[in-house]
Amino acid sequence: MNQLSLFDSEEFYEFPKDLLEYKENFLNKEEANWLLKHLLHTAPWEQRTQKMYDKNVLIPRLTAWYGDDNKSYESTDNNTSNTNLWTPELLSLKNKVEQEFGYHFNGVLLNLYRDHNDSVAWHRDKESRYGKRPVIASVSLGQTRNFDFRKKDHHQNKYSLPLPHGSLLIMKGDLQENWEHRIAKSTTAMKERINLTFRLLNAV
Repeated sequence: MNQLSLFDSEEFYEFPKDLLEYKENFLNKEEANWLLKHLLHTAPWEQRTQKMYDKNVLIPRLTAWYGDDNKSYESTDNNTSNTNLWTPELLSLKNKVEQEFGYHFNGVLLNLYRDHNDSVAWHRDKESRYGKRPVIASVSLGQTRNFDFRKKDHHQNKYSLPLPHGSLLIMKGDLQENWEHRIAKSTTAMKERINLTFRLLNAV
């Protein structure tokens, strides 16, 4: 798998700027450390299920959904998460992202990767409630994990971007139309990672 760079470099594949924005130190170390510890102990984590080969299986990570009181989170397999109202800490982080980058969000999906065995498979965020060209802002806390990308048409080229503690990655444009992404399991022991994905859900 090729190393991905979001910066000008002949040594790496440079991802198109109309598809991704990236800020490595969006949160400073003190802010990121506090928020990681706070969310680990206060978020109402749940382990959801998904349908695979006519069987319901547990997904290999924990999740929690926060948002406006009328914005429930529902995946493509009609698996709905409980809606938790914004906490002051999450609302402050949402406002920070919106003010710095000019986007608007009304919900955030938190994913807790407990160790190297937790993962998310190749997928695109294509739920109709996100609109045709969704903007998703992803803040990473804790263990650095590789965020992998591949073109959905041929899968021949795969790229990987390490997402460190306190970083922000914004996916936008036609990324969800033409590219898939994942967090793979690892053979190396890893600590907890929380990923906060801010989204804009349309009305039902």
